[in-house]
Amino acid sequence: MPALRVNGRAFEVAAEADTPLLWVLRDTIGLTGTKYGCGAGLCGACTVHVDGVATRSCQVLLGSLKDANITTIEGLSADGSHPVQRAWIAAQVPQCGYCQSGMIMAAVALLRDKPRPNAADIAAAMTNICRCGTYPRVAQAIALAAAGTTGTTGATGATGMAGATGANKGGGR
Repeated sequence: MPALRVNGRAFEVAAEADTPLLWVLRDTIGLTGTKYGCGAGLCGACTVHVDGVATRSCQVLLGSLKDANITTIEGLSADGSHPVQRAWIAAQVPQCGYCQSGMIMAAVALLRDKPRPNAADIAAAMTNICRCGTYPRVAQAIALAAAGTTGTTGATGATGMAGATGANKGGGR
């Protein structure tokens, strides 16, 4: 049984080494915040952090994770108080919400690597697909989190960032 460290807890996992991390998280451990989208690593719904790096969990095999630290959406905060989660609420990002856990995990990794991203940085880093087209609000939420202004005053879809509203154009989004 491989041992896995997820959200700061150790788990003994009864799964084959070639099982995708996504299924271990959802079916074995019971952390269902990480979503299945495409199974090909393209959409980003399954994004988690593996040793701090945003990773598409449907493409990572359990056997490759020796000594890795994995963080899922459930591991960001127990009550939704992570600055990016608060910014998501302030910018009213979700519509259907299905892609949001992966989007949030990608945004957290972006802000860890680049605390003050510009619109081009956000567009380049946020390769997750949102079928509802909330890309302008995603960019706005990331800007809010970067600025530390994540109050819940009911933000609109305007980003205030030159070019950020075009984040959903091109690039396979």
